[in-house]
Amino acid sequence: MSDDLEDLKQAMQAATPAPDAGRKAANFTIAQENFDRLQESRSGVRLTSDRPGRGWFRGVARMITTQLSSRGMMSATTALVALGLVVVVPDWQAGRDMFRPGPMVQKTVATEEDLSRPPADAVGGLFEMEAAESLAADDMASAAPPSPAPRLQATRSESLRGLAVETLNNMAPSGQRDVLIRPENNTEAYAYADPNTLKVTAEDPVSTFSVDVDTASYAVVRSSLIGGVMPPHEAVRIEEMINYFPYDYAAPAEGDAPFRSTVSVTDTPWNPDTQLVHIGIQGELPAVEDRPPLNLVFLIDTSGSMEHPDKLPLLKQSLALMLSKLSAQDQVSIVTYAGSAGQVLEPTSAAERDTILGALDNLSAGGNTAGQDGLQQAYAVAEGMTAEGEVSRVILATDGDFNVGISDPDELERFIAGKRESGTYLSVLGFGRGNLDDAVMQSLAQNGNGQAAYIDTLSEAQKVLVDQFTGALYPIADDVKIQVEFNPGVVAEYRLIGYETRALNRDDFRNDAVDAGDIGAGHTVTAIYEVTLVDSEARLTEPLRYGEAEPQNTSDELGYLKLRYKAPGEETSQLIETPIVAGGETSDDMRFAAAIAGFGQILQDSPYLNGWTYDDAIALANSAKGEDAYGYRAEAVRLMRLAQSLDRN
Repeated sequence: MSDDLEDLKQAMQAATPAPDAGRKAANFTIAQENFDRLQESRSGVRLTSDRPGRGWFRGVARMITTQLSSRGMMSATTALVALGLVVVVPDWQAGRDMFRPGPMVQKTVATEEDLSRPPADAVGGLFEMEAAESLAADDMASAAPPSPAPRLQATRSESLRGLAVETLNNMAPSGQRDVLIRPENNTEAYAYADPNTLKVTAEDPVSTFSVDVDTASYAVVRSSLIGGVMPPHEAVRIEEMINYFPYDYAAPAEGDAPFRSTVSVTDTPWNPDTQLVHIGIQGELPAVEDRPPLNLVFLIDTSGSMEHPDKLPLLKQSLALMLSKLSAQDQVSIVTYAGSAGQVLEPTSAAERDTILGALDNLSAGGNTAGQDGLQQAYAVAEGMTAEGEVSRVILATDGDFNVGISDPDELERFIAGKRESGTYLSVLGFGRGNLDDAVMQSLAQNGNGQAAYIDTLSEAQKVLVDQFTGALYPIADDVKIQVEFNPGVVAEYRLIGYETRALNRDDFRNDAVDAGDIGAGHTVTAIYEVTLVDSEARLTEPLRYGEAEPQNTSDELGYLKLRYKAPGEETSQLIETPIVAGGETSDDMRFAAAIAGFGQILQDSPYLNGWTYDDAIALANSAKGEDAYGYRAEAVRLMRLAQSLDRN
């Protein structure tokens, strides 16, 4: 039997014609021409026999089933198989590294036949781009209007792409699998500083920082978790997570300062031998009818990176929500930038809603990001709109990818610092993931006397631009600084939880030339210190043998709180002082803020938690949800549970 099989094998080999290099090249040329002709334009919409849509697989199916003859199909498929495929797929990393840019990793298998082939970029590159566009287009086709949860769509697209790649690899010869593996282009950057460390009171008793009412970090953390991955450490800014939630602190009395501080000392959930100093600030909320006219310049990034459904389409919907809060006395103008800046809507009364919505609807994405030109024109428009007693604000809506013009955060800081003297405020709304430049957004907002928020869903737009409308747009105090001096006779050690990117030098506190954060109407600000008393067993440092003797306790005060602020438009700051003493009311607000502080430290892998877990954070947050009218606190608990599950994988 074996002889018969050997004879058959030799006969088949003899009958098989020798390879013809010329015929092979000709077949390849024909297949390439047919493929290009039938694919038409990658940027246009191609109709299939079943329904309108885009996709590489539909185009190939159409070519094979309706356009090619049997001989042509044989030639085309033979050429494509001989050519091979180059596939680009995401580098699926687990956990935190998902949103971090990673190095390119190449796995190649070259043969002598490979060296004689035409460059594979022509078909391989086309395949990878069409496959990616097809998967994204399928998601977008079902997103009219855009989904309020775009990260779920993005995750689905990425999952389908990974499945397609796995299938193709399984179909390929074993020697040709994993030809090229490359992560998706990811250029995200975050404003980050290492978490605050423990301070010895006897050596460094004074802590100084700027207030922060930004909330972008919490929304980015939520976007990551809902997308199925842990947020990167550098995206976690604990003060922004805490300040995301409204708190019911005591409001200032009429005629007093524009805000009031409340200080309480409570037990630390993660360490029974330390205490938390909880500082809450509540801004006044003037009556709506008393607010001055508002001039808004929407500065909208329409560059090519904004084309995704969770960017420009969501941006349009978000700004449309805000229009419902404006009155006829308010004015709106729209400036766009992409390649070059342009004003697409002259200053228009907010009462002309259809005109404004029409201008928004006509926006489309394309081109580079001329951020510098856009900022310059937006400020010029705002200054031209402003009259005595009115408030002007530029609202920059972008993914933060400033790739033309000023791109360095330090240069942007100097530019914006020079412009804020005009009295025009700047707020920044971030959209989308993948190239989110949080560092640029933070630099712009902090130096433009404004706030930074990240919009990942339409519900978040409702919160930021509608529910918190007055706080987001109407300032009541500029350059607000906090300084705490701890009493070394009572407090041995302390640690500020968060505010790393808002740290100030001690001498900055009295220097009115140093910029700081601003508080809007009705805003709340929360800051939390963990302190260790001198007689506590939790003390982590020993007194120095050759240092000065620790001072004796001459007061029962734990410390002294000072706040400085400027009234809007003023150049000289005013001072508010409050002693910090043990005790005070422990409310649900304070307990919930502590739960979020603990949750943020878990995400940062903090060494100060003494084994405190997600379960502990969830239990504390659940017990302190209080009224929770908008469901924000319930959502936070769900995110904790999701993080707990993801962190185990």
